[in-house]
Amino acid sequence: MVPDDAGGGVMRTDVLSSPVAGLDEALAVVDAFDRVLTDGLLRPQPAQARALADLAGAVAASPLAATVAAAAEKAAAGAADEEHLLALAAARTALLGAAHDALRQVVAEATGRTTAAWTAPAPATQDTPNLLSAARAWLADLARAGWHGMDHDLVAGSAQVVTAMLPDPDLRRLAVLLDGFAGELAACCPGAGLERVPVRRWADLWSRALLLTHPGMTAAPSTGTVTGRLLPLGVDLQEHATAAQAQVLAVLEPADGSAPRLVRASVSAPKPDSVVGAGIWQLLRPRLSLLAAAGDGRAMTVTDLPVTAEGDLLWRDECAQPAAPADPFATARAVLPTALDAPLAPLERHPVRLAAPVLVEGYTAHEDDGVLTFTLAGHPLTVDTGRIPAASPLTPQAVAASTACIGLLRWDAGAFALQPLAVETTVKRRTVGVHAGAWAGGTTDKAGAKAEAAATDTVAVLRERAGKLLRK
Repeated sequence: MVPDDAGGGVMRTDVLSSPVAGLDEALAVVDAFDRVLTDGLLRPQPAQARALADLAGAVAASPLAATVAAAAEKAAAGAADEEHLLALAAARTALLGAAHDALRQVVAEATGRTTAAWTAPAPATQDTPNLLSAARAWLADLARAGWHGMDHDLVAGSAQVVTAMLPDPDLRRLAVLLDGFAGELAACCPGAGLERVPVRRWADLWSRALLLTHPGMTAAPSTGTVTGRLLPLGVDLQEHATAAQAQVLAVLEPADGSAPRLVRASVSAPKPDSVVGAGIWQLLRPRLSLLAAAGDGRAMTVTDLPVTAEGDLLWRDECAQPAAPADPFATARAVLPTALDAPLAPLERHPVRLAAPVLVEGYTAHEDDGVLTFTLAGHPLTVDTGRIPAASPLTPQAVAASTACIGLLRWDAGAFALQPLAVETTVKRRTVGVHAGAWAGGTTDKAGAKAEAAATDTVAVLRERAGKLLRK
């Protein structure tokens, strides 16, 4: 994406700052319903009844209308059962899905790219009704108590359900979600003493989990295979206290000559507190050979590599071979504008899932009170430098001094922002690239090598201790 007055792909920067009709109203309805969950549905108050009525009104023109209207009425009277709560969760998810679609249309207008068609998976056939019903009952109890009314006994009620679900591959997705959700809630119990509640996050987790308890929702994603050339664009590294994930964003050029398409390959690993900085790559690198190619600026040839309908590559090393060097910026300029965006499953449609790879150049950078902004064709675009990983040579200073940037266009806190993945900058009159995933496959860079060496001993000791525990 470049300014309107430059060559190559055209970005309509004015679209990104224009108001989206109905977006604020839809999110306001969601926020009001989330506050209902905060206080609980055991004894609804007039404000909660109004929020429930507004939720029903927001989907009045949809196929959910009658079901949600009845559910809202029952919930306002304090008589909602599990099916009523399931309908309310569906209405909330539908509103956020509509918000996602509206924002995605804005991105499509700005980039000129289109989205590939969605292929629905086959219905699930191995649901376990008793376990799904038990999970639904626990989630219903949470909604009645609310986040302020939860306690350790209530939260612990999920343990037996999770334990019973984990051995079943078809239920593992829901089991992991419930386990993580319960862990967050347990860390905040009792709810009566909470000063701040992550209202949107917990409502998202609650709604998603409740919908996954509906028979047929645990279907595995549709998969196919792809053959062609894989051109990495960048690496998005996400780090938490106990886990890390790297996602390689790439363009696939199919061998059959069809349109290029955007794809992703992800890898995650548990992370001890003692592994920080560049040491994270040592945990992730052995699990995904594509990281080395992305770090080295090299393409890969893939043959019959499994891929989901959402563009997620199910990586298998035996299906991939290193290919010739491929500069991500050359890929972004020549191939990205014509690539098809990957579709999202209906349940995944949420504004937080917006992460569109884009190329921005020809801008002027300006920093004000710690906030970096790129101005393109007279329109500002906030740069989210807080997402730059520490395990990377990319820095906010390099982004501020750059002339071109590959990044992910996201939407957060009511506005679009750019997460940098790589930049071109001038060093000693030469244009050089600085990439967030440059250390993914190893590095000879002085700072990166020093950080790797410091982490090597820590990782080795942890692996040795883990081996001793397993032998016991």
